[in-house]
Amino acid sequence: MSPIDREGDVSSEDTEARGDGDGLKLVPVAESIRYRKRAQSAEKKVEAMAEELAEAKARASEMAEQLGVTQMEQELTRKLAAAGTVDLETSVLLAKAKMGTGRQADLDGVVEQLRKEKGYLFAGQQPGAATATKTAGAKDRMQSSQAILERAAKRAATTGNRTDLQEYLKLRRSFV
Repeated sequence: MSPIDREGDVSSEDTEARGDGDGLKLVPVAESIRYRKRAQSAEKKVEAMAEELAEAKARASEMAEQLGVTQMEQELTRKLAAAGTVDLETSVLLAKAKMGTGRQADLDGVVEQLRKEKGYLFAGQQPGAATATKTAGAKDRMQSSQAILERAAKRAATTGNRTDLQEYLKLRRSFV
């Protein structure tokens, strides 16, 4: 046998059982080395698992924070839509700017403040807001021409005159 083969048969003393000389336990060196390597690999695995756990916890806390922000945005969107906002995206951005970093801000208060300061973003009439006057357009002309047509129809029906009837039919042909 070579000296290397004999090394596997050599025993070493177990350091745990050092006492008064009795109770010494002899363990083969090859087995001791194998146990030490297994212990070192297990320690490396434990460290790797601890790092993975720390990363997973960090991701979970980040995702929980994102979920909270998303839920707050959805609630704000619902409240702004219920308040009758005209431009929802702009209203949400302005409301988020008003809230600033305080995530726990009172959403109703922010919506009311936004309604007071930026009334033009909401469809409902604000007290003291001037109403726009209707501009003249093609629709008004059409309504006046329909009134003329109705008057001609009434005249033709009441008088029974052929000229009134012909005038009514000519007007009707131009509008219908």
